[in-house]
Amino acid sequence: MTALNRSVSELNRPLFSSERSVSDRSLSRLSATLLFAGVLLSLLAGIFHPERAAANDHAAAFTEYAASANWTAIHLGQFVGMAVLIAGLVVLFFALDTHVGTSGWAARFGTISAVITLALYGVLQAVDGVALKQAVDAWVAAPDAEKMARFASAETIRWLEWAVRSYQSFMLGLALILFGIAIVSSTKAPRAVGYLMGLSGLAYIVQGWILGSEGFSANNSLPTLAAYILIFVWSIWLLIRAWRMKEPVESPTGYVTN
Repeated sequence: MTALNRSVSELNRPLFSSERSVSDRSLSRLSATLLFAGVLLSLLAGIFHPERAAANDHAAAFTEYAASANWTAIHLGQFVGMAVLIAGLVVLFFALDTHVGTSGWAARFGTISAVITLALYGVLQAVDGVALKQAVDAWVAAPDAEKMARFASAETIRWLEWAVRSYQSFMLGLALILFGIAIVSSTKAPRAVGYLMGLSGLAYIVQGWILGSEGFSANNSLPTLAAYILIFVWSIWLLIRAWRMKEPVESPTGYVTN
């Protein structure tokens, strides 16, 4: 066979060999499952979070937090949910298997942003799930002469929570926008999923801005709801599509088609 014939043969070869096609399908399913599981775990943990008092009414909120017996477990559940979600994004990077052009750089920087997001979320849960709980418990139990100082300490930790959550929201939003760009620029998933993922990222960035300037303000209700709905929709869409992928069928030439 001449060099020209070998080149033509390579051009006519399907994109994935049997091993690569099976791997591609497995990675897609693993990524979609992790993403949906992460969203679901975060939602379930959040349901048990005490929220009767307005979060920006610190005296009422701190009293409610101090009365919570499951505070640490709830925040650990939220961290696990975020860790699973980020793992899904990392696996999505390998499932997309794109290394050049817009989709390539977007996927790479999206993965870096996702890892930074998880690191910030770990700091957030340490501040919120551990430090704030200890501070509000100390405030409630303190004698009257110490209550003002204890309350000021708890508020300082609360403001630190605002700061970390704000930048964690920025980074999560950036990661989702970059992965949305990668999906839209590739052929591995419906482009509509990429657009929805990008919109959910924008919602998180808006959340981050409001958190940094107003704390847990009522103005954050709409972007928070939008982010939940959008991320839930695209994660379910990816899950259904991944698990409906056809098994690869070997052709008489030894290559695989779907």
